[in-house]
Amino acid sequence: MKLHEMQAAEGSRKVRNRVGRGTSSGNGKTSGRGQKGQKSRSGGSIRPGFEGGQTPLFRRMPKRGFLNVNRKEYAIVNLETLNRLEDGAEVTAETLVAAKIVKDVKSGVKVLANGELTVKNLKVNVAKVSGAAKAAIEANGGSVVVLEAK
Repeated sequence: MKLHEMQAAEGSRKVRNRVGRGTSSGNGKTSGRGQKGQKSRSGGSIRPGFEGGQTPLFRRMPKRGFLNVNRKEYAIVNLETLNRLEDGAEVTAETLVAAKIVKDVKSGVKVLANGELTVKNLKVNVAKVSGAAKAAIEANGGSVVVLEAK
């Protein structure tokens, strides 16, 4: 097949409907908009959620609670996950991302005491550590430094 022999597939092209071009076209006179009313006027569109003056659904529903825009969201790491690292490794947000333990570090990393720690001498520099996790790391000869969250 050459470039000049190419054709559009059968039925792939549809002719545009030209409205307001006579009564025999099926969309003449009012151009398919009906007789009167808001939808027949130019610029007469209705915003999403508008229910004709009735109180809309999003206003009828009860509102609960609030969302703190200044909240801190921590990436959670358990003690059993730290067993993937070598003895004496330094645990920071960057090393955890590099080791593919954490995907997204939001406000920082928090270490929780879920599971058992077998790795020795870890140097943990994270935003938050639970009390039990800190005790477990220090019991295995490691050290914990709590940094400020972003």
